[in-house]
Amino acid sequence: MLLLSVVLLSGCGSDKSETVTQGVGESPSEQVTTKPVQDMDAKLLGSSEDEKVKLYSKIDEVTLDINGNEKNFAWDVPGDTGTDPQILYTDITGDGKEEAVIIIQTGRGTGLDNFDIHVVNSEELSEIKVQHFEDIVADQMKSQVSKNDDGTLAITVNVQGTESKFNYSTDPSPDYKQDELAFGGVVIYSLENQKIKLGLSGSVGESPTYVSNFDITYKFDSVTNEFVADQIKVEPIEK
Repeated sequence: MLLLSVVLLSGCGSDKSETVTQGVGESPSEQVTTKPVQDMDAKLLGSSEDEKVKLYSKIDEVTLDINGNEKNFAWDVPGDTGTDPQILYTDITGDGKEEAVIIIQTGRGTGLDNFDIHVVNSEELSEIKVQHFEDIVADQMKSQVSKNDDGTLAITVNVQGTESKFNYSTDPSPDYKQDELAFGGVVIYSLENQKIKLGLSGSVGESPTYVSNFDITYKFDSVTNEFVADQIKVEPIEK
């Protein structure tokens, strides 16, 4: 009996739960794991064509799976836009290795069409910065809006040192004071020929009314490890 008790106690002592060691200063959402998503609340939002990249949603975050390695991100993924996330797996940095590219619609409505883009290194699962449109507008674009005597609007746009002038046939908000174009209502990302593209619209009035489109092509800066605006083309919207 004494021997049986010792064996039973020894078996109980060996049944310990597995401990995952967390790095110093590393939050749980930043850890990279190689375990499959087992959370019953996780929902598959989509995958790349070759299924090497998968995106899952949870209650307050998403899980990105690249070749079996997973990491959680606090990305904004609304569930009511009617557009599924676009998930791609291709080399857009030019280093010969694929990156995960996730394009998510974050807003949709009358005069509103917003997307976010996320680029993630496939080995470290670290996110590569994509220059925000507000920084592009501040650094490389200047605009001026004034009223003509005939009730039309005179719009001047200076993009990367090149100036364009055009008129818009009506003033949608005669009582609304606006000295420059407004941005943020239409922000549409896409991937074309392994290049990040951004369609950005400039507007006037409170509604807003869009009067010009800006076609922005990004390039990868290996020194700063980020995608920055390279080419910007402007086109007036005729009414």
